[in-house]
Amino acid sequence: MYVADSRSTPATAATAAARDLGPGRRAAVAPTVLALGTVSLVTDVSSEMVTAVLPLYLVAGLGLSPLGFGLLDGVYNGFSALVRLVGGHLADRGGRHKTVAVLGYGLSALCKPLLLVAGSLPLIGAVLAADRTGKGLRTAPRDALISLASPEESRGRAFGVHRAMDTAGALIGPLVAFLILRQAVDGYDAVFTVSFCVAMLGVLVLLLFVPSRPKAPAAPAPDGAPRASLKAALALLRLPDVRRLALCALLLGLATVSDSFVYLLLQRRLGVTDRWFALLPIGTAAAFLLLAVPLGRLADRVGRWRVFLGGHAALLLVYGALLSGWQSPALPYLVLALHGGFYAATDGVLMAAAAGCVPAELRSSGLALIQTGQALARFCCSIAFGAAWTAWGDRWAIGTATAVLAACAATSFALRPASPAPAPGPAPSPPTAPVSKDTPA
Repeated sequence: MYVADSRSTPATAATAAARDLGPGRRAAVAPTVLALGTVSLVTDVSSEMVTAVLPLYLVAGLGLSPLGFGLLDGVYNGFSALVRLVGGHLADRGGRHKTVAVLGYGLSALCKPLLLVAGSLPLIGAVLAADRTGKGLRTAPRDALISLASPEESRGRAFGVHRAMDTAGALIGPLVAFLILRQAVDGYDAVFTVSFCVAMLGVLVLLLFVPSRPKAPAAPAPDGAPRASLKAALALLRLPDVRRLALCALLLGLATVSDSFVYLLLQRRLGVTDRWFALLPIGTAAAFLLLAVPLGRLADRVGRWRVFLGGHAALLLVYGALLSGWQSPALPYLVLALHGGFYAATDGVLMAAAAGCVPAELRSSGLALIQTGQALARFCCSIAFGAAWTAWGDRWAIGTATAVLAACAATSFALRPASPAPAPGPAPSPPTAPVSKDTPA
């Protein structure tokens, strides 16, 4: 089996993994994917500890209105959009994917203890903006490393494995936060402190166990090959499939209500007490964990775009359940299972589809471009949803989000890329190498 080291190219890694297993057997997930999955697992334990208690800390502890929380939540989930293209560009220049990822993970880790001293809306907003800057820097380089280390025909599976490991951390994080809140006298301070320590462990794992992508070869690039630059990244929108993917991700992001609002709505419907609130994200994480790999493999077989749109159909059902007046003990299980299914069918699947449309030389930049549009749209959705909730109430807000999501899903179906998922086996030779060339196998 292929073992990643600093002398092997990502393409060689993918080819070796497939070849060493012999004919008729599925290619193993590359060691780079497993190492990055471990980093994400540890980091998500840290991040989800904070995410699990942050809504309650801000709304109940600091007395923020839903509009104020919507502004902060928009910053938390959307500010990274401002630096994703920069992170992708820096990673593509000279193949510094790991270096940029380390900077991003390290910055996010350093922000955790700052929450201990930030007690006002502006200060908390600044800390969350810095934390999301770190996430913006690291996401595209990390996903590019996954795609470059994986064969084209099994990228959905590779992203599914990574997202499953990432979500295992999301499952553990709220549990740790819940136990700390029950045992510690200063519960929130203890959560933020432990979160910082765990985040630094993730940075250490990244430094020690994730191989660096080798620098660009000394030989000159083929005539017309794309050079890493912000202009070249934006020029990717001229490619029809990239343009359609970016537009659809943006449209659907405009109607993707923040996880925190979903949990706050469930708390209101069911009267969940404060001490149990931190457990709600566990339901989403558990469903995501169980479904990420199966849905990733399904996307490789039946088409990534079909699975992606199917995930948004699950989100529509979440909104419908929250909008209905149904009072049942089964409601939280249904909502959280569908919510996790939505992420399993969309998060890694979108990146697997995008990786097949973007040349290897601009892989980080291309993935960042699509992620940027989606993040900006979700930023706008958080602010709009919080404002609608404050002005007209939660039922009106979720009803509007349902209608907007249905309209955006219908539009995205009409705009779907012509060939979002590759057929199994070797990819056909592209008509023009600079435009659609993928990692050689």
